[in-house]
Amino acid sequence: MDISLNGFWENVATFAVSGEVKSGMPVKISANGTVAPCAAKDKFCGLVLSVHNGYAAVQMTGYIKVSYAGTKPTVGYQTVNADGTGKVQVETTGRLLLITDVDEPEGTCGLVLA
Repeated sequence: MDISLNGFWENVATFAVSGEVKSGMPVKISANGTVAPCAAKDKFCGLVLSVHNGYAAVQMTGYIKVSYAGTKPTVGYQTVNADGTGKVQVETTGRLLLITDVDEPEGTCGLVLA
């Protein structure tokens, strides 16, 4: 039997967008009610699910699959931040998050935003 964490504890909020924001990328709060792309090593508030007419749906909590750069994450708690290109990376500074699965050929990992 396969398991799925999709839908676990999902919380999504709508924000205005500053800069070029794309689906799947980590974002940070840049002004009141506004998100922007992260620079390298930024802590991110969530990941963009969709963008429409200058607004982004941003997942703030729950399980999500995301692209990673650099060192392959391992399952368990890892410190993660943005890599500055729309992916996340394992680093010494950032957010301590639970990595639940890693797909090295796809360059993705599942993590729980808290």
